[in-house]
Amino acid sequence: MSLHRALLSLSLTGAAAFSALTPGVADAAPPAQQQSQVPGYYRMQVGAFEVTALYDGFIPIDLKMYKGASAKDMDKLYERMFLPNPALGAVNAFLVHTGEKLILVDTGTATAFGPTLGAIPGNLRASGYDPAQVDLVLLTHLHPDHARGLLTPEGQPLFPNAVVRAAQADADYWLDEKRANEAPEAAKPMFQMAREAVAPYVAAGRFKPFKPDEVLATGVSVAPAPGHTPGHSGYLFTSKEQSLLVWGDIVHNFALQFPRPEIAVDFDVDSPKAIATRKRLFAEAAKSKHWVAGAHLPFPGLGHVRAEGKGYTWVPAQFGPVKSTP
Repeated sequence: MSLHRALLSLSLTGAAAFSALTPGVADAAPPAQQQSQVPGYYRMQVGAFEVTALYDGFIPIDLKMYKGASAKDMDKLYERMFLPNPALGAVNAFLVHTGEKLILVDTGTATAFGPTLGAIPGNLRASGYDPAQVDLVLLTHLHPDHARGLLTPEGQPLFPNAVVRAAQADADYWLDEKRANEAPEAAKPMFQMAREAVAPYVAAGRFKPFKPDEVLATGVSVAPAPGHTPGHSGYLFTSKEQSLLVWGDIVHNFALQFPRPEIAVDFDVDSPKAIATRKRLFAEAAKSKHWVAGAHLPFPGLGHVRAEGKGYTWVPAQFGPVKSTP
């Protein structure tokens, strides 16, 4: 027998013997599926500013909540993006470390809208920060999916060392007791939750509404965006010739409102004004090519706006290493 055949015979004999000694290896059950996601945060740099997108969760929103196009047209837009109806609407917040301050834009829902939401505190901690480290909370508006996360489940301030700021026009609207009492029954909980969310900060002297022309911090300015609510505001972060506009609820549905900016959502306070604001900010973002962050864009909600035909398209950020700017 040749040396080659002898070695082959020994190899096969050894493999057979090992298989006989370990009969359970080949038949072992596969591991259980994990069926869970990684912590909901995504990080990138804008100039010298570190930006962390935080995922609060999702809420299903039916197409019936939108107006400004036929049901047939909206169905086609959903089919184009492979979306079911209702689609899962994301809720995001954004943490910006400027080197001087740790700033959180919006806070999510806490316990306001059920178990699929309220993940921001855990995701903030998973990202390496603690709520007590936040210096400044900027609210795009006082709807509960943006402001209710100011509180712990026990109703205490989640951000005990932060100053909370929102537009004076939004505070005047949502915190007005007379307007709340006169509101339709369906809207009364929105007023109540707004008042409850800021109450501990008001009591501590840490809720400070601003005027549109205020500079809120170094490299941070107000971008008025009225319509969805009277004082709805975006925040423009600028560092080393790079900019990010955190625009709140300019878009509730990327599949509908980028190609058709005239499509509005039922819970706009002033839909015509919200549509005009959306068209203006889309045009500005497409022209300037600055980064955009949206509260209800698919997580991480960061990307760019590109003009396309008579409308626009959303170009999301791509996952990759955090690249600092020299």
